[in-house]
Amino acid sequence: MQRKKLVRKALVVTLALVTTAMLVVGTTVVGNSYRFRQVPVTIPGPDGNLAGVLTLPVDGSARGLVVMVHGDGSVEATQDGLYSPWFEGAADAGFATLSWSKPGIGGSDGDWLSQSMKDRADEVSAVLDWADQSKDVPTDAIVLWGASQAGWVLPKVIGDRDDIDGVVAVGTAISWIRQGRFNLLAQLDYDDASPQERERVITESDETLALLQRGATYKEYRASTTSADRMTEDRWGFVMRNFNADATEDLITSASQVVPVHLMVGRHDRNVDVAETEQTYRSILGPSLTVTHIDGAHSLARTVMEDNEAVGLATGIVWPRALLAPGVIKDYRAFLSTIGR
Repeated sequence: MQRKKLVRKALVVTLALVTTAMLVVGTTVVGNSYRFRQVPVTIPGPDGNLAGVLTLPVDGSARGLVVMVHGDGSVEATQDGLYSPWFEGAADAGFATLSWSKPGIGGSDGDWLSQSMKDRADEVSAVLDWADQSKDVPTDAIVLWGASQAGWVLPKVIGDRDDIDGVVAVGTAISWIRQGRFNLLAQLDYDDASPQERERVITESDETLALLQRGATYKEYRASTTSADRMTEDRWGFVMRNFNADATEDLITSASQVVPVHLMVGRHDRNVDVAETEQTYRSILGPSLTVTHIDGAHSLARTVMEDNEAVGLATGIVWPRALLAPGVIKDYRAFLSTIGR
């Protein structure tokens, strides 16, 4: 087991060095040059202004709009440039993309950690209302793009509106609790955790869930854990508000709108049980659903990008296009080409 870890570590370090060298030499200009143009926008949200960007095809014309719904974490409008391949793919398909920094991030008012999934859905609806009233934003066809945690937001938005023409769901989950357990066990397997370590980590996870289920205070949580990665008080509040999230009922409600949904999942996703997601989506959405399996990780990045921080960082800086697994943007463009025709 220890030898396996050492071999893996040596391999990823070598890949990091080689990849960095290859990317830096002669690729900086090409890797960061994209076929789109961007303009900053300020969007009135439920809790103040949201700082965003509207990305357009180079000629400025677009036949529709993609509205991006982030996953978990403190995400700014462009994901620090990592969204650029998605922006370009949409622009090539004739779509503008609207994205904004989460509340409290990148110039946006508020605090994303104070939100419930319903709050997040209300925020998306406020953005859509603003876009519909803005003469410079093309809304003839509207597509929601959402990743990971957005799986608990997208169906709420669809169920409340009648102006959504398509949905792209990237690595979304069904149950917050089951997703957390899946991720925990998958990571333990990946780390070759010893039986003792597995037992310790699983026991602590069970204890934390029990505290959440009885509405324990942050002080009680702090006293119960020895983990170096324990949650902050704000994070504890966020999880307390959302840990019971389950997309099933909202998916059932949204299905009445008969909106085409395109699910994109990574075959090597350790965060989400994408097999459960696909099965649930198929059972509820039926023929409205299409699915693409990507040879990538949770974010649809090449697995080495998520498994090794050095490789991912170097690639993200120098050549962001190379982050995503082969075929991701081609598949995305193909789905967008079916919308609004």
